[in-house]
Amino acid sequence: MSDGDPTDQALATIASILDQTASPREAEEAASDQRPESSRSPAIDGYSKTGPGPMESIRFRWTVRHAGNNRYFVDETIGDRSRSITTGPMSGDAAVRFVDDQASEARQRFEALRNEMAGRAAAADILRGGGGGRED
Repeated sequence: MSDGDPTDQALATIASILDQTASPREAEEAASDQRPESSRSPAIDGYSKTGPGPMESIRFRWTVRHAGNNRYFVDETIGDRSRSITTGPMSGDAAVRFVDDQASEARQRFEALRNEMAGRAAAADILRGGGGGRED
């Protein structure tokens, strides 16, 4: 690899984006995602969580929709303008559990990817001789 390898530059850019602190809006959403089970309101319709990510246009969102007769559906979208993928029907509790599980899995995958990218960037830095900690 050369010092000007575009792959290294792309990985470094992505890693720097991922290492940025969350915006106030993301921090607020993350805080609301962590609320305890007992604080949930009885109105399940509209319950929603947003997945992690550096750009809103590629974040997943899961939203519970009530369809009558104690039947609920979960609409999954990516960004603001995508067509939803619907899962259901299911009970209200199952819909909330589904949203929570999907958001949790997305967060775990995002963290795994972020850690993998950070590891690759660190390895590339070491291979270039910039992070070995020793002076020649």
